[in-house]
Amino acid sequence: MTHTAVNPMRAIILFDSKTTGGSTDKLIDSIGRELAETGAYVEKAKCKTTGDYSFVKDFDVVIMGAPIYYLLVSSQLLGALIQSNLKQYLNGKKVALFLTCGSPELMANLLYLPQLKMNLVDNTILAEKIFAPDQLSDLSIVQKYVHELNDAYRKETH
Repeated sequence: MTHTAVNPMRAIILFDSKTTGGSTDKLIDSIGRELAETGAYVEKAKCKTTGDYSFVKDFDVVIMGAPIYYLLVSSQLLGALIQSNLKQYLNGKKVALFLTCGSPELMANLLYLPQLKMNLVDNTILAEKIFAPDQLSDLSIVQKYVHELNDAYRKETH
């Protein structure tokens, strides 16, 4: 299946954020807008630990993101991966990951991304990014992440 205007990529952004309208929320909106501008169909859904994620089957790409609190990926996203049916519906899906945190990138890559990746053994990870506080509102960094995601998606679907 190719990503075209007739058959656009269908992406869902699954996220957790403690504050409405905060920096993670704004980043999610920026990612969604950038993806939509490339022709993708995009929805977003806030994670709940015990939610029903059967709707995930309707999407080509699942983008998962959350802030880091107290050295852990925000609890609703991790909880959804562990306690709900999310993992079942993610099976074989293409995913992209992002985290927002103030830790150095090396530390974040070694400590935080693996918290998500250990739950994604049957997935193709198209893109991953740690967004530092000063990068959250930098449109060029968001565009680079979306470009990487789109390029990897096209390679996987051709």
